[in-house]
Amino acid sequence: MNKTKQTEYKPDYVSAPGETLQETLHKLGISQAELAERTGRPKKTINEIIQGKAAITPETALQLELVLRIPSRFWLAREAAYRAWLARQEENLRISKDVSFLKNLPVKEMIANGWLEKAEDKCEQAKAALSFFGVVSSDKIPLIEPVAFRQSQAFAVNQWALAAWLRRGELEAQRLPNTPYHREHFFKALVEIQTITTEKPSVFVPQMQALCLKSGVILIFVNELPKTSVSGATRWLGQTRPLIQLSLRYKTDDMFWFSFFHEAGHVYLEHAKREILLEDKFKDTLDQRELAANRFAMDLLIPADKFESYLAKNNFTHDSIKRFASSLGIAPGIVVGRLQYERKVDWKQFRDLKRSITWDDL
Repeated sequence: MNKTKQTEYKPDYVSAPGETLQETLHKLGISQAELAERTGRPKKTINEIIQGKAAITPETALQLELVLRIPSRFWLAREAAYRAWLARQEENLRISKDVSFLKNLPVKEMIANGWLEKAEDKCEQAKAALSFFGVVSSDKIPLIEPVAFRQSQAFAVNQWALAAWLRRGELEAQRLPNTPYHREHFFKALVEIQTITTEKPSVFVPQMQALCLKSGVILIFVNELPKTSVSGATRWLGQTRPLIQLSLRYKTDDMFWFSFFHEAGHVYLEHAKREILLEDKFKDTLDQRELAANRFAMDLLIPADKFESYLAKNNFTHDSIKRFASSLGIAPGIVVGRLQYERKVDWKQFRDLKRSITWDDL
């Protein structure tokens, strides 16, 4: 648990500095009227300060220092603490009326993932959630209409969960160096990444992240939340920092690599500089950007001319797939996935050549 949260002191009640002022006057035997005379302040103002209706200004604090011989910083600190407490009470009241949005969020999963701390009551939980999103009220949470994203119609998308998943990517990205994006360097990085698809995830993941970041592209892996139905996302942070976010929704290497290179295609082709492109494999789309990203991924993983030559032989066996993959320096599962996508083989064939990729492998 966060030590700061454990030790942070939030008093249930903070008295108005006017109460301290009244006690001080009583101790010194000075009346409100006499204090008003000595400070040159109207009696009404002194009375309102004592009642907590008027604030102690820096000018008043200096006058109290001269008259009562108590440092001005003491009065200003008391005033600041009291006003902060009042503001917190108002904030708590406001947020207590805005907790219903929690039922839309997968709070349990977010807590389990370490994205949120578990709070004792709904108001505190709502504050934690608002802080996670970096907003002051639930109506400021950026919900995404899942219309331009390749979404399976078989799944109902929870926009709140999707917003949380995307926000987590932003927060992870904020921790990374701000490296300028260089388009040519990124393409070279992608060519190099294509050569490590045969490695284990524990080897290729840090390498691909480092190669991307070196060219100014942020690559983040964020665990999927329930009812997000998203495999990846591409966006530009401030139109200068491209961010690729993957969820490992599809847990085979062919899906993993296609998702990555598809998102990389969006970046390289400079799509979505003013929007977020969300991806899910199973929805057919005629969106030209999606088609272009598909072609970019397919050609980078398996060059079109070489794939056509392989198809012409019409000899799809375990050995031929392995030999073809080896000639390209890629994982056999990628070839299997492409053959299945092109309907050259059945979806159930050669599945043993695919490798599973799970969060434990990363």
